[in-house]
Amino acid sequence: MAHSLIQRRQEAERARVEAYELSLRHVSQRTRPPPDFENAIKEARRGFEADVVRDASAWKPRLKTRDVARLRLGAARYLFARYPVAEHLEQIWIDGAGLGIHEIVLRKRWYIVAASGGSLYAAGAAEWLSRKEVHAFLNPLGKVGFEAAIWQAIARTYASDPGVAMQIARSRITQTPRAEHGFWREVVRFFCAHPTTVEEMDDLRDYLAACYRRDPEFSLKGRSLASLGRLMREWHHDLEEIARIEAARRRAEAAQNRAHRSATGPVDDSWPGAAIADWSWSPSSKVRGRREDYVVVQLRTAADLVAETRSMRHCVATYASKCIAGHASIWSLRRRAAGAPDRLLTIELDRRARAVQVRGFANRVPHPEECKILERWAQARGIELL
Repeated sequence: MAHSLIQRRQEAERARVEAYELSLRHVSQRTRPPPDFENAIKEARRGFEADVVRDASAWKPRLKTRDVARLRLGAARYLFARYPVAEHLEQIWIDGAGLGIHEIVLRKRWYIVAASGGSLYAAGAAEWLSRKEVHAFLNPLGKVGFEAAIWQAIARTYASDPGVAMQIARSRITQTPRAEHGFWREVVRFFCAHPTTVEEMDDLRDYLAACYRRDPEFSLKGRSLASLGRLMREWHHDLEEIARIEAARRRAEAAQNRAHRSATGPVDDSWPGAAIADWSWSPSSKVRGRREDYVVVQLRTAADLVAETRSMRHCVATYASKCIAGHASIWSLRRRAAGAPDRLLTIELDRRARAVQVRGFANRVPHPEECKILERWAQARGIELL
């Protein structure tokens, strides 16, 4: 009995010791692998073997880091760099997340050219930057990213105050597509001539991007900060109006679907409108090379109605509910010649295809020559002019 009790105590003690040793093995730090210098060299050299200036096998780094990105940057410095370069050029070796393969190759190429003492201007930067701007790009003010360094360099050629260039580099202008470089260069030049806060630049950036998408010929010549601010506020008002009309259209569509017990179909931002085709007419011209067309198009979306209201300075956008319900349709008479089409008249048709309202800019009545065009349209489409 006594021997059995002693034996059990000894076994319990051995179990406690084993459990303690097991817990130590779980919490003890595992030996970390040594830095993989060979892989760092391989990643840095890939695709740029012809640009290597040093023997890869002779690299004897004293780096203590095991971070893969830092090792890759160290390898790139050893393989390609004869001269130190700014941090924004080195960043591509650390992190290329979110960048396309062509952009990654471009940034690595720019690093290699700059770090080896070559001409960045001749290596492709001339597509976006002048020689003076390339120098500013290579020597930025403060700590900036790659794109911010480009726009800061451009701003420094237009602004005498370095603070203005640094503000532009902190704005969302730096996030614009490089394919639109020419337009945004004009924007930067404008903000250099009309300095403002980063917050206002960011607000105007959204409006200017919308203007450029709508009209690639949009220009800032002759404009001021005050006029742009007014146009931006009108644009925001238009967006709110479009959202209101779209909400009404969706409610009407949902009610119609419920009435017919049909499932919601594909999303479409237009309403059915009147079953009348658009119309165009080209009058004969005695002047060679001069041609103009007249068109009458139906406005079937919130954006179309708001744009008509804004251009013609009347309240046709408030007729959206009648259009959505099918009680009316709105039409626009336009003249197309060289350049953008001119809006001449806005026409409201009722359900019976009768022109119950015809108004021009600021609700003026139609001119006699416009009435003649309307008569042609009415005869061609079976419209009754009241």
